Amino acid sequence: MSNKADDAGVIQVLLERFNEQRLPRALLMKEKVDRGETLETFEVDYLAEVLKDIQSIRGLVERHPEYQELVAKGINLYKEITEKAVANETGK
Repeated sequence: MSNKADDAGVIQVLLERFNEQRLPRALLMKEKVDRGETLETFEVDYLAEVLKDIQSIRGLVERHPEYQELVAKGINLYKEITEKAVANETGK
């Protein structure tokens, strides 16, 4: 069973990390792939780590549907980066 205070604390930390670290880094990667560049190995590894983290907060998001749209937008951003990176890598 989830404790609302615990959830609130975790959500606060996740939002801060997203706003201060993950979103700025994602936007830099998006700019890079939009210029036709490919991602470095460490950037691909980072995207894999982010996707793993998203899976780990699935239950939290299900308990707090008010954050589902925000999470969906973040996922979509990472999806766009990944698809563009693959296209740049394959020359499509």
